[in-house]
Amino acid sequence: MGTVIAIDGPGGAGKSTVSRGLAEALGYAYVDTGAMYRVIGVLAAERGIPVDDEAALAALCDATEIEFGERAGVPVVTADGRDLSRAIRTAEAAQQASRYSTVPAVRERLVAKQRAIGAAADVVMEGRDIGTVVFPDALLKVFLDASPRERARRRASELGGGDGEVDRMAKEISERDQRDRSRAHSPLRAAADAVELDTTTLSIDEVVAKLLEMVHRRLGVLASSS
Repeated sequence: MGTVIAIDGPGGAGKSTVSRGLAEALGYAYVDTGAMYRVIGVLAAERGIPVDDEAALAALCDATEIEFGERAGVPVVTADGRDLSRAIRTAEAAQQASRYSTVPAVRERLVAKQRAIGAAADVVMEGRDIGTVVFPDALLKVFLDASPRERARRRASELGGGDGEVDRMAKEISERDQRDRSRAHSPLRAAADAVELDTTTLSIDEVVAKLLEMVHRRLGVLASSS
């Protein structure tokens, strides 16, 4: 298995930007597992597959090839060659992902895909259950968080929204947190041995620097014990 750095936490905590920066600094592959759930949510909604149709959702997961890339420095996510990078970043796509990700068959199949990626390369993988479910033996497990208001502000800034948009997003974020934390299958929570880091008042560079130091320390310990 490759070396895995697991970055978990709720939406808007800075996982994507931090994980990309950390992966670049380490020369590792980067995988956004949340994007995988968003792809399935968008495709399932497009095809009218209801949340309670596990067989159809399982077939969709099995048949869809999700790939990560980059174009002009911007992350690109494709499904069977179709660019869904913009479609999966809407508020509606986030809600769809949250609903469909509660289906056991969806999580089981996407977790299997994620483990296959981690078995093939050194990777920084971000999501909501990487350290608890997907890779409980990851070299480093980190749980990033921030206040709901700050997370909403960041999302609104990305989308060019104003204060009214921040208020609406903060409410949606709190609702999604509750749904993700209370679901029976792979709930959102920090692993017992994860490093918990509140990013509310930290810059991206500060968070990446902290994590890079942690990774190098863990790799040093690993090398000295082998």
